[in-house]
Amino acid sequence: MKPIVALVTGGASGLGRGTVERFVKLGSKVILADLPTSKGGELAKTLGPQVEFAPVNVTEENDVQEAVNLAKQKFGRLDVAVSCAGIGVAFKTYNFNKKLPHKLEDFVRVLMVNTAGTFNVIRLSAGLIGENEPDENGTRGVIINTASVAAYEGQIGQAAYAASKGAVVGMTLPIARDLAPQGIRVCTIAPGLFDTPLLSALPDKVRNFLAKTIPHPQRLGNPDEYAMLVQTCVENPLLNGEVIRLDGALRMQP
Repeated sequence: MKPIVALVTGGASGLGRGTVERFVKLGSKVILADLPTSKGGELAKTLGPQVEFAPVNVTEENDVQEAVNLAKQKFGRLDVAVSCAGIGVAFKTYNFNKKLPHKLEDFVRVLMVNTAGTFNVIRLSAGLIGENEPDENGTRGVIINTASVAAYEGQIGQAAYAASKGAVVGMTLPIARDLAPQGIRVCTIAPGLFDTPLLSALPDKVRNFLAKTIPHPQRLGNPDEYAMLVQTCVENPLLNGEVIRLDGALRMQP
């Protein structure tokens, strides 16, 4: 892959960090966007002058716009935007033992970050990406989103998370069609079980059990394997409007 300028949200940890690190190894320049409370600033310093940290809450228009502006100010352009920022809650629609319904504010918060936050990054990145000169295929840049296998096989207690990721899947094709005339491709990756901070907090016994539910290879995914697929989405000129599962043939059972 030739060097590019990328914006990666959720870039301080997990899938986002794996993507940032892969881009840097490939000689690209990156705006590492994450919450002000994250370790994104420290990570950017360790990765060198190719990386600039942008404190970003993806649900805030000004934050995302400032990150896009930073790409133009520091690196002169933006070629790729990757959305990895996301959150989840685990709560049943109604807990009959405690006689408690799922909190509406929790449901809305997950959709705001995972769905609206992703759309916020897409809509604000597209303007700058669209200023690029098109390549031999007429492509000016690529936008890559992160869904989840939960979009298809959400588990008990995942109503909010599954709904938010299902929405990311659902908006992939219409946004690809919206941006096609300007030569901007749009793809979404739907990861399975990955070795991210969320799962690293679980006991080894639980992690091993989850790994054995994956047909092959029977292990948790590595964030760099996600980043490898991001690279493929950037490099392959025909990938557009597609959602790609990355899960070792995992199909979550209830």
